Amino acid sequence: MRVRVLGTAAGGGVPQWNCACPGCSGARAHPGWRRRHASLAVQAAEGRWYLVNATPDLGEQVEGCPELHPGPEPRRTPLAGVILTDAELDHTLGIARLREADGIEIVATAPVRHALLTGLHLGEVLTPYARLDWRPLDPGDRPLAEDSPLAVGAVPVSAKRPRYAAGLDAPDEDAPDDDAPDEDAWVVALRLTDRTSGRSLLYAPALAAWPDAFQRAAESADHVIVDGTFWSDGEPLTSGFGSRTATAMGHLPIDGPGGTARRLAALEARTLYTHLNNTNPLNDPAAPQHTVLRELGVEVAADGMVIDL
Repeated sequence: MRVRVLGTAAGGGVPQWNCACPGCSGARAHPGWRRRHASLAVQAAEGRWYLVNATPDLGEQVEGCPELHPGPEPRRTPLAGVILTDAELDHTLGIARLREADGIEIVATAPVRHALLTGLHLGEVLTPYARLDWRPLDPGDRPLAEDSPLAVGAVPVSAKRPRYAAGLDAPDEDAPDDDAPDEDAWVVALRLTDRTSGRSLLYAPALAAWPDAFQRAAESADHVIVDGTFWSDGEPLTSGFGSRTATAMGHLPIDGPGGTARRLAALEARTLYTHLNNTNPLNDPAAPQHTVLRELGVEVAADGMVIDL
């Protein structure tokens, strides 16, 4: 199973269109610093791929990944669907860019599906263009198709809702098309397992807490890619662009007493960070924070990198 990293930035990307912070200014001066919104492409079978999250950069990400290019028939595409870790705009707005398809397969938890249909009215907007085929995402590792070596499972990590869904009622437990609602399933980590090799990758671009279930999943994974939005808990405050700490915003920081770096260093898996905010000093390849991570054996994921399981 092959995994392509399509992007590694938090909301707004690097550079962000309306920002002149050091990270964004540096990315404008040095194009190699640029990062697209965090996303993966995962091979489910030969010539069949799924996106993990559909970002505003989706079109450019597809064009930058040869395995996702259409052909040989004019309208044949290897892109089979989208798997969602949450309902945040940065991870779902790209679904609208798939409207040229006959149908769009979306794998999501019940709260995420409910938010997209009720809060964003995705069904009303897109069904005049394309059929939406919803598939449940739950803790059980389910193959995406009978002939697919790829199995996908969800590890609930947070009850953090996107702002537009703050006032939504919970999904109806008795509705035939909804899984039992689980507030913690608003944000999940994905466990991607190659059923042939038995090797797995754990992907958590948003991590507000480190629950026991996530620790167990991380200990059993071969690759772990996690939320690296902010280097320190106070970064949103000291950067001058926020009024809350990283933890209060739903992102565990990398460094510090409650940080994730030393947790990752203790794992046997290959560990990497993704979802970097534009204020994160790691956007600068020469920043001393890279040395700190190298000494711990932790990496920063790069746009375009390939992981074979």
